[in-house]
Amino acid sequence: MPATSPAHPRRRRRTNRLLATAAGVLTVGALAAAALPGSASAGEQHGKGKGHGPSRYQDVQLLSFNDLHGNLEPPTGSSGRVTELQPDGTTRTIDAGGAEYLATHLRQARKGNAYSITAAGGDMVGASPLLSGLFHDEPTIEALNKLELDVTSVGNHEFDEGAKELSRLQNGGCHPTDGCYTDRKFKGADFPYLSANVLNEKTKKPLLKPYWVWKKRDVKVGFIGVTLEGTPNIVSAEGVKGLVFKDEVETINKYAKELRRKGVKSIVALIHEGGFPASQSYNYDCDAPGAGDGISGPIADIARNISPEVDALVTGHTHNAYVCTVPDPAGNPRMVTSAASFGRLYTDTTLTYDRRTGDIARTAVKSANHVVSRDVPKAPDMTRLIGKWNTLAAPIGNRAIGHISGDVVKDGTESPLGDLIADAQLEYARTLDPETDLALMNPGGIRASLTYAASGAEGDGVVTFAEAFTVQPFANTVNLQTFTGEQLVQALKEQVSGSNEAAPKILQVSDGLTYTLDLTKSGADRVVTDSIRLNGEAIDPSASYRVAMNSFLAGGGDGFTTLGQGADDLVGDDDLKALEQYLTANSSAGAPIDPPAADRITIVR
Repeated sequence: MPATSPAHPRRRRRTNRLLATAAGVLTVGALAAAALPGSASAGEQHGKGKGHGPSRYQDVQLLSFNDLHGNLEPPTGSSGRVTELQPDGTTRTIDAGGAEYLATHLRQARKGNAYSITAAGGDMVGASPLLSGLFHDEPTIEALNKLELDVTSVGNHEFDEGAKELSRLQNGGCHPTDGCYTDRKFKGADFPYLSANVLNEKTKKPLLKPYWVWKKRDVKVGFIGVTLEGTPNIVSAEGVKGLVFKDEVETINKYAKELRRKGVKSIVALIHEGGFPASQSYNYDCDAPGAGDGISGPIADIARNISPEVDALVTGHTHNAYVCTVPDPAGNPRMVTSAASFGRLYTDTTLTYDRRTGDIARTAVKSANHVVSRDVPKAPDMTRLIGKWNTLAAPIGNRAIGHISGDVVKDGTESPLGDLIADAQLEYARTLDPETDLALMNPGGIRASLTYAASGAEGDGVVTFAEAFTVQPFANTVNLQTFTGEQLVQALKEQVSGSNEAAPKILQVSDGLTYTLDLTKSGADRVVTDSIRLNGEAIDPSASYRVAMNSFLAGGGDGFTTLGQGADDLVGDDDLKALEQYLTANSSAGAPIDPPAADRITIVR
């Protein structure tokens, strides 16, 4: 149901906030216009006019981040770095992320800002490292409570374990299967999850609150939260069973009107959908050569169509960084932001509230992304929280399960790690059915690379269970299905056609399956049919092939509708166990696994 809040119950804790003393971080801001109206500042304004009341304009600080994915500890490898553009045009990388540092940065940013809100753009949990994922993300919810998050939209990964589990994360209670992990009952999120466009299929009502209103004295800011309409295509069918996902723009516009009828004219949309920036540097100028020219993709179209009644958009999903002013349908500048992922950045946006109109003075909105650098003191309360959960996870996570001779990365159209996982699933599947011919793995199910350098005390080249869990955290099963050769070819063509035509999803393939991907062509023709071979033999359209894949793909996920039409389904153990068994059986300290060559798909550009 719609919700308003005259005062968030946690605001009284702000007076006890840790005050970090570290130096600031180099950032570049985006400014929609040169001058602020009046004399608004970060603190509360009191004028000397009639009645000695507050001044007309009040700056409201909006701190935001997105796609944390349970990364409480500093993420490793490329997942734990950001690229920064230097004044001379060169770039440098900065180690970033970690909840202990994010807490310090946010608390420092709030200093001196009497009117401060912290919001998020979804995917706070899901696809999480073992420290959080092993405990169904209760540690991350506890951390977000300590970060004093005020509100967040729901991301697609919040549905990984279904609507009932999302409700538990919101409202608290012990896990229905695993029970309580400590002597204290899990209390749930102190902040509201918003899901305006996710409806119960039967009641047609929003699954969770569609909006929430932040209030302080006479200042009111409304937040509408939506997730991407295409969530059912990228989440397991069981996770979204009984739910309907509506159009983001139509939903936001609907509730913007409702908020204005209730007297709330300052509105921020929290959208779990994103775009693709012109640069991978977090601080590039997104408004060069013109407003919003540095961003493309779904969010650009969404931003241009959302009602002018909405004053700013906090976005996510694509894990990219941008701060842009995309014009609204009336041609007015409107800030659209995203803070990359994994807690590596946060966005600081100033919204200048006009007390006379109750609206945001759009010409004064300014925003910048800031690095969550690791050169500041760790927040002690976050260190204690991580330590508590690490103590519980350590006996499981620190166990060595294999050895590698170098980094096995997930990057690339075909990746070494993708090949390794497909090989692992094929080997496991053949223990269930020796006639299994091949395995396919979706790239989105591979969440991190395996790094040679030790992440703890295990030693270089040692793969721990925790590291493998971070790679494959979804608890999918390995499924076997039978397809005709014609269906197999069609499935491969679905990588680059249909819903995947604009943004191809290239399946990772097991040893023995080869083909050519011709990127100079368009649509399904990019998969060259005559080139597809299995162990050197052409695919016979009328023959039967036994294929292993995870349960997400077996349900037709990621737009692979043909993979949801297989016969003789056999469900095995979870995919992480398949990877663990493969690493253990095929590697040792003296004979580690070499990174696969990633040469099964021939790419023509």
